[in-house]
Amino acid sequence: MGLSDNSKGLILAMASSAFIGSSFILKKKGLKRAGASGTRAGVGGYTYLLEPLWWAGMITMIVGEVANFVAYVYSPAVLVTPLGALSIIVSACLAHFMLKERIQKMGIVGCITCIAGSVVIVIHAPQEHTPSSVQEIWTLATQPAFLIYVAATLSIVFALILHFEPRYGQTNILVYLGICSLMGSLTVVSIKAIGIAIKLTLDGINQMAYPQTWFFLTVAAICVITQLNYLNKALDTFNAAIVSPVYYVMFTTLTIIASVIMFKDWSGQNVSSIASEICGFITVLSGTIILHATREQEPPPPVGTVTWYVSGDSMKSPEDEHLITLRSSEYYEP
Repeated sequence: MGLSDNSKGLILAMASSAFIGSSFILKKKGLKRAGASGTRAGVGGYTYLLEPLWWAGMITMIVGEVANFVAYVYSPAVLVTPLGALSIIVSACLAHFMLKERIQKMGIVGCITCIAGSVVIVIHAPQEHTPSSVQEIWTLATQPAFLIYVAATLSIVFALILHFEPRYGQTNILVYLGICSLMGSLTVVSIKAIGIAIKLTLDGINQMAYPQTWFFLTVAAICVITQLNYLNKALDTFNAAIVSPVYYVMFTTLTIIASVIMFKDWSGQNVSSIASEICGFITVLSGTIILHATREQEPPPPVGTVTWYVSGDSMKSPEDEHLITLRSSEYYEP
């Protein structure tokens, strides 16, 4: 007896979370190695492109994203997206053992709370009304409500990149992850359109001839590249055990909002179901706050330090000497 479409989507979504959660750690280790021998990604460096471990993480993430992409073909977004919570557990556990980023007992409670909230969302999520063609999706994408969402999203992204990133990017995790999550919400609706186009084409109804298909493909490519760039900066600057859950909460929230606006998921749902979904979101957000409150502080990046002993007596201990120390990397040659 074969698996149902929803079962296939569920398995693919769980596998995707495992791969993506692991990729956070591999990329983080690669970024650390690259930062030790060159310019850090968090300050605009690209030496991580020469680091094999970063590429291993990149390949792992691609595998996870491909599995996620196929999952969207078989199952509705409201089922696939919340299952990304599993990547939180994977990355937090691996960070604890591989990166020595200790997760406290309350952090474990936070992870469990995130999962519990995600389960509530999945249970009460509405059934998706799958469009029958790319042209139907285009009609949904060009409705005024969704166009307003797209305009607001792009405006916020440009504001974050041009104004907030230079001032707060290195100190506020919401800047980098805000860009990733906002662009990610547009990625998902584009990926859904591409997935439907591929599925219909394989069923004998060619969708490749429609320009809308290639438009959605272009949008998805631009959004994915932007996401990866700023996700690298977030991983290089902040604790991996925090980047993963915060990114998950923001991405999931914005994705479901985009889906609700574009596909009108909440039309036909009763007040009780909608209230349960909102409670699920609040539960997930609470878990993220617990994780953030109990996280270990990321140590500051090393800077050049040069010390001279100014004394004529070479037998004196360093404690007895007068020291001249330069702590600015401007005076340091590796």
